[in-house]
Amino acid sequence: MTDFSVLAQTAKAWPFELARALEKRVAEQVKAGERTAEAPVIFETGYGPSGLPHIGTFGEVVRTTMVRHAFEVLTAGKYATRLICVSDDMDGMRKVPDTVPNPKSLEQYLQMPLTVVPDPFGTHTSYGAHMNSRLCAFLDQFGFKYEFLSATDCYKSGRFDAMLRRAAEKYQAIMDVMLPTLGEERRATYSPFLPISPSTGRVLYVPMKHVDAAKGEVTFTDEDGRDVTLPVTGGAVKMQWKPDFGMRWAALGVDFEMFGKDHQANAPVYSKIARILGHRPPEQYVYELFLDEKGEKISKTKGNGISVEQWLAYAPDESLALYQFQKPRVAKKLHFDVIPKAVDEYLTFLEKFPKEEPAAQIENPVWHIHSGAPPAADVPVSFALLMNLVAVANPTDTSQLWGFIQRYAPGTTPATHPLLDELAGYAMRYYRDFVLPAKTYRAPTEHERGAMAELSARLKTFDDAPTSDNLQTLTFSVGTDHGFENLRDWFKALYEVLLGQSQGPRFGSFAALYGQSETAALIDEALARG
Repeated sequence: MTDFSVLAQTAKAWPFELARALEKRVAEQVKAGERTAEAPVIFETGYGPSGLPHIGTFGEVVRTTMVRHAFEVLTAGKYATRLICVSDDMDGMRKVPDTVPNPKSLEQYLQMPLTVVPDPFGTHTSYGAHMNSRLCAFLDQFGFKYEFLSATDCYKSGRFDAMLRRAAEKYQAIMDVMLPTLGEERRATYSPFLPISPSTGRVLYVPMKHVDAAKGEVTFTDEDGRDVTLPVTGGAVKMQWKPDFGMRWAALGVDFEMFGKDHQANAPVYSKIARILGHRPPEQYVYELFLDEKGEKISKTKGNGISVEQWLAYAPDESLALYQFQKPRVAKKLHFDVIPKAVDEYLTFLEKFPKEEPAAQIENPVWHIHSGAPPAADVPVSFALLMNLVAVANPTDTSQLWGFIQRYAPGTTPATHPLLDELAGYAMRYYRDFVLPAKTYRAPTEHERGAMAELSARLKTFDDAPTSDNLQTLTFSVGTDHGFENLRDWFKALYEVLLGQSQGPRFGSFAALYGQSETAALIDEALARG
């Protein structure tokens, strides 16, 4: 049996690079007496519940899960691990989302903690609780192993109390970190503590008139003009988001966290706050943000890019996990055109896996996507090929596609090849929504017409058992005989005339799947049309 912990010592895949850095950190802390070897290694992800979980949420959790698994393999289970997902649900509601029922009814709750704002959907005790439930359901559908934490619960239950008292003790040190990062006007009113107004219930962005470190209390002017003193514990105040980041690391003993490039400039601030509070900052990893098809940053407000739900309407979630795995520090465009390629790349990696040596398997993305245990792959038809079959067969349901598939790959059925059956359904939806509207057929040139006529004739008289390879050879031969200097032009012509697109699958594979006589008829129809 392969000992992957040995291979993990030199594996180049980025989760192992991060796992090795984390192992070094934990070993140093154990040696220094900062922790015990029995203390679990804490991985954290954060979530802002003002809106629905999105593709960034998925990416952060799936990538962190990959690092967690790599660490467990690297250390051969020497350390226990936990993945906690923290919801910042004590934040004040800054604006009412347009997507909620009766949004005007929530305007009176602006700046109140999300766990105080009523649930406009009528299913939970608060807006924050509703969104937290949506987050957990979102993560559960992918089978993530995690522990959910509500920031409100952590503040109110006393879980953060020790660090909040220490923050009061270190108030000036925290201010010395924060003030240089702020503009002049903001510096005049800034405080790392945000009290919850006793008179209005709102989260207040006001300066502190006095901080009593010994008592763990802060004094400020409330919205009604009275000076009020509150304890920093028990949920009476929360921290500004940058100090909160570092405080949470310290309070929860976080060892690893990754975040998007938009946090990169603030990461040193988070780390300084954690150190001030007596905690070594966690290992951190900054990933690039996705761009839309125009190269612009994806924004929930703009609605550009793709949502998780949209991706999963056209492809399995493993293909999305692959897209998240590949080059996380390179800005990539995330739009619908990338889906088919991601699906076929996933299938290719899955097919290669059992044939690889263990040292290559541990670098294969599917090893990380499936936590070291990829399923057996048997998908004889690519996603691109399925979409082109849909283009010419014009099926109304997947059962019609299976007639072609079973002739191409005898013995396959929806029951024996469920992934292929799923892909057939995805292909039909993707073709209908994205390929069909963009199709542009053209008439062949006289040169192309002669070659296509001969290809049709030779397909009709082809005596060998049709396979992808011999039909590809036949097509290649016809193009050569007709003097195509660049055979790419020949295949491009076939795609544009027969399929209405400039690119397509390996033509021999398409002809074998669709059928040699059906392909000949397709050519004849195109020639008659043009």
